[in-house]
Amino acid sequence: MASPSQTQEAEKPPQVRINYLNVCNPTDAEQQEISAALSRIPQPQFASDFEISRGRSTMEGAPPSRWVRIRKDFLAGSPFATSQYSISVDEKGVAETLVFKMKETKDPQVSITNSITGASSAAAVLATDTPAERVRLERFGKPSIVLARCRGADQTSYEPLFRQASEILARYRSALGVSRTVPRELAALGVPGMAAGARPPAARRDSHSDSAPKP
Repeated sequence: MASPSQTQEAEKPPQVRINYLNVCNPTDAEQQEISAALSRIPQPQFASDFEISRGRSTMEGAPPSRWVRIRKDFLAGSPFATSQYSISVDEKGVAETLVFKMKETKDPQVSITNSITGASSAAAVLATDTPAERVRLERFGKPSIVLARCRGADQTSYEPLFRQASEILARYRSALGVSRTVPRELAALGVPGMAAGARPPAARRDSHSDSAPKP
């Protein structure tokens, strides 16, 4: 028979730990870790393995979204495993995410995101190198580190990090062939303004070109 102390211990609710992320004003140490993680991302050099997928997702209380994903593996010998780009379109706007997965769990996984709400169409987003507005480091056994654009906050000192993330996002959009592949995949999903087999309208590309071989 269990003693009263054992019964009380068993009845205690499980402890819940909440980590608050200061996404608008990360500490100096967190900024250095973000900068180091972004600096480690290599120039795009891919193996022959790749994946292109598309779909439609629904969630209760949220508008349905249509999405496209492009994944390519890095060359053998790289500490990076894969680079994955995704774009999601719903009635509220368009979101792009670029994720770098590592081979070793001890190394942080990096994701770079932008989100455009309102009247912007998928075609308009794909026609330009939209700057990054969020960088996230997923760390094994530790809380994540996040830097995000925050309205009304003075983030002047973080501009080099946002610029670094934006350059990486633009470079990998080009290397993954986003402007070639995504329009036809979104067209197959019935996204307005996307003609099957067509490229998005010509626009600024900041000297980047779609030089990656066509999947």
